[in-house]
Amino acid sequence: MSAGLKFGLLLPHFGAHASVPQCLEGARRAEALGFDSVWVRDHLVFTPQGGEGSIDHSHIESLLLLSAVAALTDNIDLGTAMTICHRHPIHLAQSFAGLSAISNGRVILGLGLGGFPHEFAAAGRPSSLPERARLAEINIDICRKLWSGANVTHKSEYFAFENVALKPTPVKPIPLFIGGSTPAACRRAVATADGWMPARINLPTFAKRVDYLRGLCEQAQKPMLRTAVMPFTTIGKNQDDALRGIDVKSLIDDAYNFSMWVKPPSGKFETLEDIRGVILAGSPADIVRECRAYRQAGADHIVFDLRLRFADWLEQIDQLGNQVLPALRRE
Repeated sequence: MSAGLKFGLLLPHFGAHASVPQCLEGARRAEALGFDSVWVRDHLVFTPQGGEGSIDHSHIESLLLLSAVAALTDNIDLGTAMTICHRHPIHLAQSFAGLSAISNGRVILGLGLGGFPHEFAAAGRPSSLPERARLAEINIDICRKLWSGANVTHKSEYFAFENVALKPTPVKPIPLFIGGSTPAACRRAVATADGWMPARINLPTFAKRVDYLRGLCEQAQKPMLRTAVMPFTTIGKNQDDALRGIDVKSLIDDAYNFSMWVKPPSGKFETLEDIRGVILAGSPADIVRECRAYRQAGADHIVFDLRLRFADWLEQIDQLGNQVLPALRRE
């Protein structure tokens, strides 16, 4: 693991370019190039989102894929962004303890409330936002107790079991990151987790949330949480080249789905600059500049989301690893 700002990659395990061989080769290449982590999304009933340019519902199960990556790598961390609470919490705890054993402790659990209520309904779980928040809270509590080696008895509105113990327990403590870009997500992170990792967010909102997070940590008399961000990323000769074939208007319009984002002075999202940070697009030097901006805003870990360039996934990794990371590592 490197010191300072860390760098990760979202694996191509969903959508039209979902591919186990590409995921495995990408993870091997990422480790060789000095990336710190690879990440997966988690869905039960996958629905492509706006701006992805695909209506393909392919989705390779995230935890199974991470176990394959763990067996083929030695040092790179394995993260979920974000695990959703459709599993039974004993199953969730057991799965991550198993991943810890397989990877010799290289697991990061990112956990969120999920953006699609229908996935919870499909699993027979409650689907309203308050209920999903309660499910996440219960899952965190049960997982941590089971990971400690304790004999656990639990009764809540959703689960009831007696005298359950987990073995093997994780090789080492599993870092827990809470997802979500809202102030409420920041509060959940400070109350329950080791880090905060919004999914889609613009840079001004990220900076504002980091300040809020810092204040919450001070009030709670705990160290500042680790922070991670996962922007869309596309590299080319210049910005026009990097954005060729990408539906930029859809990305800009999608910003209106995030009512708590900081808006530009005009009050409208109309240009790429208005959603700065959502997508890193341009030459390697442009990507370096935007990574510096995120670091200045308080990011500890940048996970490059190359879903808009999964068609040339390996080439994009090479450009990031050979041109972007070395420039940032020297600083």
